[in-house]
Amino acid sequence: MPKFLCMQRSIPAPDPQPAPAGGNMEDWYAAFQGWMKKFEDNLVDLGGKLGAGKLVTSDAKTDAPLVEVKDLVGGYMIVSAESLDEAIAVASACPGLVKPGSGVEVIEIHTP
Repeated sequence: MPKFLCMQRSIPAPDPQPAPAGGNMEDWYAAFQGWMKKFEDNLVDLGGKLGAGKLVTSDAKTDAPLVEVKDLVGGYMIVSAESLDEAIAVASACPGLVKPGSGVEVIEIHTP
């Protein structure tokens, strides 16, 4: 079954919207556990938040003003699905992933 990389991305909003009332942490945790149970056959790697890293190049020049990936991507996960549309359905159903100011980019992983 094809695999898809899902990256949480910040989405700049022209007019900042107030965050919706989100309930408490126990409610979110229960919703997340329900999502994991519903899609357990699709979840290959729940991934996580990205931390510090370093760009490696052939000439060792990394002092240019580069944007760090961790500043663009909040986190990642890998899902398996029959199609891009199914992978999008799995990712977008994850509690807290798609919300004002945040979205998910879903990309098929091609392997040899």
